[in-house]
Amino acid sequence: MSTRDKGILWLLLAALPVALMLALMSGPVSVNIVPALLQGWHSDSSDAVILWQLRMPRALLAMLVGAALGIGGAAMQGMLRNPLAEPALLGVSSGAALAAILLLYYGLAWQSGWLLPVLAIAGALLAVSCVWLLAGRGASASRLVLAGVAINAFLSALMALALNYAPSMFAMQEIVFWMLGSFANRGWDQLLLALPFILIGALLLYFSRNYLRSLSLGEETAVSLGFGGRRYPLLVLFGIAFAVGGSVAVAGTIGFVGLVVPHLMRPLVGQDPGRLLWASALAGALLLSLADVLVLNVVGTQELRIGAVTAFIGAPFFFWLIVSARRGMAL
Repeated sequence: MSTRDKGILWLLLAALPVALMLALMSGPVSVNIVPALLQGWHSDSSDAVILWQLRMPRALLAMLVGAALGIGGAAMQGMLRNPLAEPALLGVSSGAALAAILLLYYGLAWQSGWLLPVLAIAGALLAVSCVWLLAGRGASASRLVLAGVAINAFLSALMALALNYAPSMFAMQEIVFWMLGSFANRGWDQLLLALPFILIGALLLYFSRNYLRSLSLGEETAVSLGFGGRRYPLLVLFGIAFAVGGSVAVAGTIGFVGLVVPHLMRPLVGQDPGRLLWASALAGALLLSLADVLVLNVVGTQELRIGAVTAFIGAPFFFWLIVSARRGMAL
């Protein structure tokens, strides 16, 4: 990695506190940030309550979810050796979303604060397990993709069915809004609930970093280097399921982050899949934090959904990517 590339990564790390401060300053109510920070958690002043109970957990959750989506997308692209892969490709997001939708459908989501996130994570793990079983032992990357597309299509059909037969307009609205992704009304409970699952996922992906590096040389080379068998593919799959499932469970489905961020970071890490994990985590945290700052500063009768913002960011990026590729071919 060149000095310039290291400098860019350090710049990303240094930008996170700046993004955090921007998030703390964003919102419909003006808050004196420094005095509120110094007053601390237990202060009864309105500024301190807004800062510590509302804005701080939301800002930290945006960074945590962005990091999880970034590292999950990098791991998925590394395992499948496909730069267009993302966690949704193997049904991780859909599995978590379907479990949450069923709770919203039956009106059980608000019976207990932890019920929706825990079952959403279970749905993500179940989707990954189904993909693994369908692909079969020793499945190649292409077979995993086919199995993932099949499971994802089936789960998407079930979600559409749930929407079609929603018991009320209120339930349908809740489901649709949740599928668009949002950090509104998220607090410390959601942050602390998602944190252990995302950390477990990140650790599993950390232990599989050398496997991802070996896969970049081909599956046969990876086997010759001692990365054969089921252990390492399962580490990656379940690492993605924990990290992304934990994110979807508390924030809803947020697209494009796991797809765009690894694309942007890959040239900066010398195409190294191991380093790409952490570079994508940093960039994902920064991207989603800034996207949420944009959401908080857009004035409207209803808060803009974060999933819509990331789609507006991601789609033009791929337009630019296609145009650049066409120009390269022309030259």
